Formats: sequence, structure tokens, C-alpha cells
Amino acid sequence: MAGVLNPGKNINNFTNNKRKKLILGALATILLVSAFIGIVVGVKSRNSRSNNSNPQSITASEAHEIVKSSCSSTFYPELCYSTIASHPEVSTKVKTQKDAIELAVNMTTKAVQYSYFKIQKLSNRRGLTPRQMRALNDCLEMVSETLDELGQVTKGLEEYDTKKSLKQHAEDLKTLMSSAITDQETCLDGFSHDNDDKKVRKELEKSEKRVEKMCSNALAMICNMTNTDIANENKLNGRHLTEEQNTPEWPTWLSAGDRKLLQSGTVTPNVVVAADGSGDYKTVGAAVEAAPKKSKTRYVIRIKAGVYRENVDVPKGKTNIMFMGDGRKNTIITASRSVKGTGHTTFESATVAVVGDGFLARDITFENTAGAANHQAVALRVGSDLSAFYQCDMLAYQDTLYVHKNRQFYINCLIAGTVDFIFGNAAAVFQDCDIHARLPGSGQKNMLTAQSRTDLNQNTGIVIQKCRIGATSDLLPVQGSFPTYLGRPWKQYARTVFMQSTISNVIHPAGWHEWDGNFALDTLYYGEYQNTGAGAGTSNRVKWKGFKVITSSSEAQGFTPGSFIGGSSWLRNTSFPFSLGL
Repeated sequence: MAGVLNPGKNINNFTNNKRKKLILGALATILLVSAFIGIVVGVKSRNSRSNNSNPQSITASEAHEIVKSSCSSTFYPELCYSTIASHPEVSTKVKTQKDAIELAVNMTTKAVQYSYFKIQKLSNRRGLTPRQMRALNDCLEMVSETLDELGQVTKGLEEYDTKKSLKQHAEDLKTLMSSAITDQETCLDGFSHDNDDKKVRKELEKSEKRVEKMCSNALAMICNMTNTDIANENKLNGRHLTEEQNTPEWPTWLSAGDRKLLQSGTVTPNVVVAADGSGDYKTVGAAVEAAPKKSKTRYVIRIKAGVYRENVDVPKGKTNIMFMGDGRKNTIITASRSVKGTGHTTFESATVAVVGDGFLARDITFENTAGAANHQAVALRVGSDLSAFYQCDMLAYQDTLYVHKNRQFYINCLIAGTVDFIFGNAAAVFQDCDIHARLPGSGQKNMLTAQSRTDLNQNTGIVIQKCRIGATSDLLPVQGSFPTYLGRPWKQYARTVFMQSTISNVIHPAGWHEWDGNFALDTLYYGEYQNTGAGAGTSNRVKWKGFKVITSSSEAQGFTPGSFIGGSSWLRNTSFPFSLGL
């Protein structure tokens, strides 16, 4: 356990520029979102499909009935109704189901603001350990991202059914709300390492769980509204959802010539990173810091062959950045932060952490060398929406790849690790990848995945398609002494699917493992579909209610890139190879 810090100089030293930026950024976001919400909620709701027509007048009683009806689809209907009904203008603002959702998001935003100030106050307390301070910093980052996501949801609701295809608009809203829920869990997860950490968690748990439930209610109402509208549209047009997987267009800013160059990996970069000083920057972090903010066009950072010993953050404001290496064996970004060895949180241990949307990487190795003895030590953490990785290696031991949140795609990558080495709550699809268990610490079992969906409405999960499941050379001779499983449920509604993959005999015949007793065994969704290899047999698999052998191709289709992450609308823009279907 880390020692206790004295007030004054030590705490000031620990509270680095990152925390100051997070606090200022969160405050700015709060002010902007508050102003934005006030404007948006005051705007008369536009006409929409289904039951969202906007009558000229409505009584207070009818407004409350709309709220009750909207809340009936949620997991916490009493909290939903009381929260929306407490808005002073509910009787005049609620005329449609969409109006009720807008007010729910408005009130959730206020709850997140309260949570922020509570975290800020707690972080100024004397006697906090370094890891408690780090976990509180993680929470400040999560609060800031939640406010941003709720602001985007508010804007998306105002524009609902006016700018995008209905299905794409719905998936964007669901992704944002799913991510907002994940943020609250991530904040609390940072206090799960030591007993002292858990005491701080107790002080935050009530407000964070309340926000999470409010986010859950907003997500449920959005799902109810959009699912109904999509079903009505399909019925009206006589088509099925799968027919919306049309051929996508390349972005207007990407020329045919540049597209070919991107595909070949020879595109002219915006900047070059070279450790020997022959480029524009010597470190990857410096190149990211100098990159433009909120870029709408691809900003390519060429990383020349070399070993870069640094921790790299691609923050929320740095969008559409691409890392292009000189080959996964030649371009390596490596560090060694860990929970046990250096006292970091799992979230903060990442060698490379990517949050800015639209991130791409190819021909690079992301590595954490902390080793099995130092427990959680992340090589790559990804919270970037519509992000993709091609011909990359992610190498570590416990918690190698943190697929934190949002929509992600991995093609022709190698992911190697030991315990829970692909984990998190993104909607992540792995295609044509090598996923290898390696030699763990004494007495440990290998778990390929630990998915963490906490809400049945979240559009998240881990999908392993057309991949190769095996073992590294250090594990192969002794694999009988170290059982390896496809995964275990980190959270209540964990969802993981292995399909059309080759599974070697490194996988235990039971296939899957418990997290803690009977926890989540009835509520999880673990599926296997048309896998082959010595470890693919399902006759001796676990008998849990939540496990199933998928036999329907239409059910399996729902987990393909085209369906699960809406790949038809964005994967072609990456320049990487992909397959949308089975």
C-alpha cells in the first residue's frame, strides 16, 4: 500500500499539470453545457416520427402522463419520474416523448455537475494516498467526458431525425449514453485496489450510482423511442434493418490518390517522429501535443522505427489523428506503469491512452513491460469513438488492452497477455487477429476477456471474429499447469462472442470462468458460433443460463462489424481492410 501524503508541498508536487487542466476543462465544460442545455431545452421540439408529433397545446396532467409513459420503459421508473417531474417547467416543456428525454438529460447533467464539485472537494482533503489522488483525477476526467457526452446527446436529440439516417442517429445517441454510464463505473473502479481506496469509494458511490441510474434511464428512453421509430420506418418502407448496410462513401476530403497511399502505408505524413532527431519531434507525445485540436481531416503522425519509452495521451480534443509506424516489429511505444509496481490505477497505467475520436493506428507495437508480478498494467487504453487499428501488436500481461468505451475495430493485430487481457465496455470487434495467452504468474489462470457491460440497453460488447486463439511460446510447454479461458464476466451484463475463429487446445474445455461465485452467470451473454480447432468443442462448455451456442446466422449477423459497430458508415474511411458480414 502506498504511504500517506502530508498536506502542503508533497500534495502540491503530486497534483500535476494534468489535474489542473482536467479541473479547468471540466469547469469550462460545465459552464458551456449549462448554457447550451438552457438554450436547447427552451427550443420547441421538432416534429419526429411515430408518436412524437408536437401538439399546439397540452394540459399539465397530459404532460405528466407523457413523462410517466416515457419512464415506464426504464429500469428505475420511480427515479425517472421524480427527476423529470422536479423540473419547474415540466408542465409547459413536455409535449412529446422526446421532450421528456431532453429534460431527463438536462437533469442528469445537473447531477453530474454536483458530482464534479463533490469529487473536487474530496480531492482537496489532507492525508490522501498517491493512488487515491490518481483515482480522483481519473474521476475528474470521467466527469468532464460525461458532460461532453451529455451535451452531444442534447444536441443529437434536438437534431433527431433531421440530418442522418434514422438508424445511424439512433446508434450515435445510444453510444453516447452507453459511454456516459461507463464513465461512472470507471470512476468507482479506480478505488478498488486497497482497503483505504474502498473507503473513498464509499463516499463517492451514492452520487456516482445515482448519475449512472439517471444515465440508464435516459438510455432506456432513447432506445424505446428510436427502436419504435426504426420499426415503423421499416414497416412503412417494407425493408429490414440489414438492408441499411449500403455501400459507404469515402470522405470528401480524401482524394483517390491519398486513399491508395493510405492503404499502402506510404502517405505523406503531416509530421515525423524520430528518436534520433531526424524528424520533426523526438517523442510521440510531443507530436500529439502539437497536433491541431478538433481536426476534421486526418492528421498523420509518422513514427519512424525505434523504441519510444514514454507514456502517450491522445486527449479528447485531438480528433482524427493517425499513428503510422514503420512496422510492428520496428516501431515500439513502451512503458511500465502498473497497479502493484508503481501505484497507478488501472486506468492511468496505460502506456498509450487514446480518447480523441476517429483515432487510427497501423504498424506499431504498444507495450507494457511491468510483468505478471505487478498485476494490472495496460499497454493500450482506447476510449476513442470510431477508432481502428491495423497490423498492431498489444503486448503486456494482466489487462493488456483496455477497450474502454465507444466503437472500435481491430484488424490483423496481435494481442498477448494473461489475466483479463482484453477488457472494458466498448463495442469492439476483432477481425483476423491473433489472440495469444502467455505464461502468467504462479497460481494464476489466463482469461482472454473480461467484458464490463452494466446495463442491458448498452450497445457494447467484445466480438472476436475470424481470429486465431492460441498461446505464446513460453506458455505452450506448460499450458496444462495454467488453465486458460475465453473470458469471465467483470460486470453484470457482460457480453462476449467468439465466432468463426480457430481456437487451439490452450482453451479449457469449460470455455468460460466465473468472476465471483454465481455473479452474472444468468445475466451475461456469452456466445460461440462456428468456431473450429481443438479448443472449439462446446459439449463440455459451462451450463450457465447466459451462455449459448449460436446456431442462427441472423443472430450471428448482429455481431458483425456491419451491424454491431455500424461499420458500413465509417470503416471504409479508415483505409484499412475489413469485412462487414459473416
